[in-house]
Amino acid sequence: MFKEEGAGFLLIFKIFNMETIVVGIIALAVGVFISYFLWDKVLVSKSQKIIKEAETEGEVIRKQKELLAKEKFLQLKSEYEKFINEKGAKVLQAEQRVIQKEVLLSQKIEDVQRKRKEVEAFQVNLKIQTEKVEMKRIELERQRNEHIRKLEKISGLSSEDAKSQLLDSLKAEAKTSAMAYINLSIEEAKMTASKEAKRIIIQTIQRVASEAAVENSVTVFHIENDEIKGRIIGREGRNIRALEAATGVEIIVDDTPEAIVLSSFDPLRREIARLALHRLITDGRVHPARIEEIVKKVRHQVDEEMIETGKRTTIDLGIHGLHPEIIHLIGKMKYRSSYGQNLLHHSRETANLCAVMASELGLNPQLAKRAGLLHDIGKISDENPEISHAILGMNIAERYKEKPEICNAIGSHHDEIEMTNLLSPIVQACDAISGARPGARREVAESYAKRLKDLETLALSYPGVLKTYAIQAGRELRVIVGSEKISDKEAETLSNDLARKIQDELTYPGQIRITVIRETRAVSYAK
Repeated sequence: MFKEEGAGFLLIFKIFNMETIVVGIIALAVGVFISYFLWDKVLVSKSQKIIKEAETEGEVIRKQKELLAKEKFLQLKSEYEKFINEKGAKVLQAEQRVIQKEVLLSQKIEDVQRKRKEVEAFQVNLKIQTEKVEMKRIELERQRNEHIRKLEKISGLSSEDAKSQLLDSLKAEAKTSAMAYINLSIEEAKMTASKEAKRIIIQTIQRVASEAAVENSVTVFHIENDEIKGRIIGREGRNIRALEAATGVEIIVDDTPEAIVLSSFDPLRREIARLALHRLITDGRVHPARIEEIVKKVRHQVDEEMIETGKRTTIDLGIHGLHPEIIHLIGKMKYRSSYGQNLLHHSRETANLCAVMASELGLNPQLAKRAGLLHDIGKISDENPEISHAILGMNIAERYKEKPEICNAIGSHHDEIEMTNLLSPIVQACDAISGARPGARREVAESYAKRLKDLETLALSYPGVLKTYAIQAGRELRVIVGSEKISDKEAETLSNDLARKIQDELTYPGQIRITVIRETRAVSYAK
């Protein structure tokens, strides 16, 4: 019974439950439908709202775009109008220029036509005048011929005879006048030439500063104390002998306090000895090998100084374009003398005198100055001593491409060749002025130097002789020979031969001692 009731209750519950589910489903469906319907209305309203907003915004954007388009159009329109206006202005200007040119062209055409008419009228008038002139010329010619016939009839001479007689008389009169004028000019020239020449020479001398000759054959070398004298002399005098042999200068070390005397007739040797002594004393090492090394370096230094002196001399005188070898010879003039007068000072003085005199005579002063500087250059060169210094200087100038007038002035300043230009007598006169003025030269010094030079030259003429030095004022001649060329016996023979030849060929006071030096050296190096 209970089972049946329970089954019935379960059945009722199931039935009731199914109904509830169905009702729920239906209610849910109805809710969904209602919700969809309501949502559709919401969406429609929202979409309409969005559409309205979009339409409003689109309208705003459209209006903005229309405004921008209008502004752009107005801008383009204004630019186009501006461009059109500019083009129009240019076209208008071009039209105005064309109109002006047309007006000018019309005026020119009118001027040309007017001038053409004037020229045509002038040509017509000229033709008429020409015809009149020709008629007058024919009439004048006729009258002239008639007058000539009348004159010939009256004088009994033809026109050609009359011309001939007239020309002959005029020639004779002109010749007489010319000869009188020439004679008068020559007389005046003779009267004034000597006076004018003296005036030019005096003015030239007054405008040049002069120096007096200083006769000097010794140089005093000052030292700090007398102890240095012993180092210079050396052990048994070997240092002083080496120094004298290397320089050719007599070195006198006596009781004179703080002084050593260098004696030589050659200023170049004295200068080399002075500089070498200064270097040796400064260095402190004094021995024969060091002496020879220092003297060699000093010779090179003095050679460079001579080149610098030559350059400075040419710059001071304003002379350019000289060959380097000639500049070197000019520098060597500093250490040469001519009759006691320094050769470089003499040449510079002659150059300045030549320039002044050439200016007074209307010639080229630079060319004259160049010739005056180089006129004694042959005294410096040691080549070919048999010919005179003037010819030797001319040969040197020709070798280094100097101008022909300068070469002639150098070679003819002692009348050894013919003068071919006006520079030559000027150089000769200025050389004489520089050498002949009071205090310029001293014959004694020059003859003394020449005697010493002749002594050395005579000894050098023997084979095997390397160096010669005249020392002690020419009372001793030292001859250095090569040990491999001359033996001891030959050295003695050479000394006797030199003594006899000096007695026969040279004139000198007192006696001369001939010393032939022959030595053998052995040199090796410790490494």
